Amino acid sequence: MAKKKELSKGIRALLSNIDNRKEENKVASESPVSLMALSQIEPNSDQPRKQFDHSGLEELAESIKIHGIIQPLTVRKMGGKKYQLISGERRFRASKIAGLKEVPVYIRTANDQELLEMALIENIQREDLNAIEIAIAYNRLIDECQLNHETLATRVSKKRSTISNYLRLLKLPPEIQKAVVNNTISMGHARALAGINDIAFQLIAFDKTIKSKLSVRDLEKFLSDSPNTKSKKKPNTNNLPTELIIIRQELKGIFGTDVNIDRNASGKGKISIAFKNDKELNYILEQLRED
Repeated sequence: MAKKKELSKGIRALLSNIDNRKEENKVASESPVSLMALSQIEPNSDQPRKQFDHSGLEELAESIKIHGIIQPLTVRKMGGKKYQLISGERRFRASKIAGLKEVPVYIRTANDQELLEMALIENIQREDLNAIEIAIAYNRLIDECQLNHETLATRVSKKRSTISNYLRLLKLPPEIQKAVVNNTISMGHARALAGINDIAFQLIAFDKTIKSKLSVRDLEKFLSDSPNTKSKKKPNTNNLPTELIIIRQELKGIFGTDVNIDRNASGKGKISIAFKNDKELNYILEQLRED
């Protein structure tokens, strides 16, 4: 307990030397660090991070027991003696696990939009968010804080192309987004899948990635070799009725490879499904068994 008190005094001494001059056009004012009871702090309902690794929180709690909290939490004044957490959610949760009764805090004054912007940017830059959480945070900054892509890129010190790559992930089907959140597939897999315009084929490629345990490079090769994602000379369809052309396209989407339908005037014909190797053949056979 003595170590924690000494650490808190050290933090106050350190922060007392910070230049507190107010900058022109500054959107939020910051007070010197104070010790505050955890019971006075309410979590921020707009916290962009929705999942926290329990083992990681336990490790942080152990560190806090030994070293205390080096980086104060940031809160804003609410009604009565209550304060709302702006940033430092992991530290807040770990402090509870560690059994702390009070924590060092900065007290800021900010309106709701400024609160949201500060919380989102702080988490994007400092927390180990998964790719979907980062994409959601970027999207909220654009939609709710009226930031354009260029301004957002500057605020978070990223290239505009990086922002765009993350935002494209939000257009993926929910099952693929969930796989990113659960770390079943990587950001690299998700980026490759996001480059597919056909949702049906996105799901086919996703399913193949999971079942065949494709690396990002394997997935990219599969996509580059697939007729669904590269331009090829279109087969002659003049002799096929519209309904058979549609069926052929649906089969291409199911199997992720080239499919051809031949039919003569009497209605007799055949369906050919192309494959390049045993892996593609096995995938086709799996789809036939499932269907």
